[in-house]
Amino acid sequence: MSRRNRLWVALTAPGVAWLLAFFAVPFYAVACVAFGSIDPVFRDAVPQWNPLNWDFAQAGDVLASITSGPLRGVVVRTVVYVAIAMVIAFAIGFPIAYYLARHAGRRRLLLLTLIILPFWVNYLMRMLAWVNLLSPSGFAQRFMSLIGVDVNWLDGSATTVILGLVYGYVPFLILPLYAALERIDWRLVDAARDLGATSREAFRMVTIPLAKPGVVAAGILIALPMFGDYYTNDLLSRSPSTEMLGNQIDFYINNSSEPQNGAVLVMFMSALLLVGLSWYLRSTARIGRERVR
Repeated sequence: MSRRNRLWVALTAPGVAWLLAFFAVPFYAVACVAFGSIDPVFRDAVPQWNPLNWDFAQAGDVLASITSGPLRGVVVRTVVYVAIAMVIAFAIGFPIAYYLARHAGRRRLLLLTLIILPFWVNYLMRMLAWVNLLSPSGFAQRFMSLIGVDVNWLDGSATTVILGLVYGYVPFLILPLYAALERIDWRLVDAARDLGATSREAFRMVTIPLAKPGVVAAGILIALPMFGDYYTNDLLSRSPSTEMLGNQIDFYINNSSEPQNGAVLVMFMSALLLVGLSWYLRSTARIGRERVR
């Protein structure tokens, strides 16, 4: 091994150790709980640390419940909520990111600061502020009553949960979108216009393909935490009719005699994570090869 390769191995060693300590090891512990057993007396999870002795029966029951049992509705509802929230978030976030990258000029720093401000406030605190705004005595409710709209937003409404997801995660969408759009060589767009393309055609045929890696990364960045989110529904709805997958995991782990089911659902969501990341890596690698050509 050359000196340069040894240097890069040394530089990557702390990152690898970090991933092993804080991702691989906890993930293995979750798997040991998911494929372990339950104490017959205290109903606590008993991890099975030897993978040769893992029992997949309970995991099979949970997966069967996901495909054709009680959990199917929760999974479908979660997918629908996340899909709708992502569409709304992109409808809000992409124009803002495009304006920042293309037209903001000297106002860019101020606008970026305003977008970053929500990161300084804990997500739970932002949701509590949303609860205060939408409560019957809140500012939003009083304003709506002035224009003749009387709606109880906190009565288990799916709309409130979806808007809460958008409110909570749209800042995480804007920044990677802006980073991708800011790297675009806008002379390519101008060249397309000079060759006769309309603004809409140049946007569709030049801007969108060049921004695709950032769009995919931003989508994954907000979709994955949305799938595991449980604060939003707990604070804005508290209704079983709007429960998401994260709420079900929280219930199994903290409030039921079946913590093993919660661990299995965590494994299920981790599998979704791996599928999403592998698709993202493949798509970005393919785009990179196309650009080289």
